[in-house]
Amino acid sequence: MPQPAAPSRLPPVENRLLAWLRRAGLLDWFLPALAGMVGLAYLMPELGSEASPLPWDALTSGGVALVFFLYGLKLSLSSLRNGTRNWRLHIVVQLTTFLLFPLLALAVRPLFGGMQGELLWPSIFFLCVLPSTVSTSVVMVSMGRGNVPAAIFNASLSALLGIALTPLWVGLVLHPAGAGGTEGLGELALSLAWQVVLPVGAGMLLNPRFGEWAGRHKGHLRVLDQVVILSIVFTSFCESFAQGVFRSYAPATVALLGLGMVGLYFAVFGLVAGASSLLGFSAADRTTAIFCGSKKSLVHGSVFASLLFPATAATGALLLPLMLYHALQIVLASIMAQQFGRAALRAEAQPET
Repeated sequence: MPQPAAPSRLPPVENRLLAWLRRAGLLDWFLPALAGMVGLAYLMPELGSEASPLPWDALTSGGVALVFFLYGLKLSLSSLRNGTRNWRLHIVVQLTTFLLFPLLALAVRPLFGGMQGELLWPSIFFLCVLPSTVSTSVVMVSMGRGNVPAAIFNASLSALLGIALTPLWVGLVLHPAGAGGTEGLGELALSLAWQVVLPVGAGMLLNPRFGEWAGRHKGHLRVLDQVVILSIVFTSFCESFAQGVFRSYAPATVALLGLGMVGLYFAVFGLVAGASSLLGFSAADRTTAIFCGSKKSLVHGSVFASLLFPATAATGALLLPLMLYHALQIVLASIMAQQFGRAALRAEAQPET
């Protein structure tokens, strides 16, 4: 006679904690791997720098195109059409992502003086003009019992708008090397077309045929995305370490930068929550606006850094605030999403008067 399965030896509280950590993505392998890539780049910068015999430029360029192709493959035109109805919510999220964040960065520009400030502020501004995340935004909205269909629509729309708006903001404010003249802008537009626009379009055209397959294998495809990001981060930091870009950054500076990223997150969080209340959003829509509007995408940041700032030693430094913000937004948003979810459950349990 078969023996019943042994009950879990972990106490119920620890079981719940592990389940929460998994849902929040805190037990995922990616964050430790990201730190590992930076450590490996520090130990062996010659492996991924321009001096490396490996064709990193070709590998990362092909990986970028593949990431955006797979993104388009998972994005259907019908889902975009169905998501256009809640237009006030969409406007709040997109204005937060592409206007509020950059304006906050521009507002604190006078605080960044000296050599370190001149290096740090462009990387913070670059973070602020990036699109929102897709998967993390949707997961957090779901945990907070928000409007999940609207979260999917806004995260997808943000990624598409970022193809145009992020390079536009960068070109207007940061003037990346090689994009100052007409020839440079033409090369940038061509690079974006080949590596971003065309792959996304090709993926969307193939969505009716292969979209269901992409949905079934989204876990494996996400790992492929993450591997490409890790390769971009590795080569960027290799070049930065090889050129000594980080020598002027003291540990205290990095710690203050981390505190600044926490402040940025809560500033946006509070402003979006206030605007949602003024506009009379439902609790579900308010949750969606907050968690979609406060995210920034490491995927797009890594890709755009390699496209907009090619072959520069400062690319690793450019990604430093984004990597800090990426880790902090997962931790902070997951905690707050749990609180929002519990509040929504309590509200649903109360009898109507």
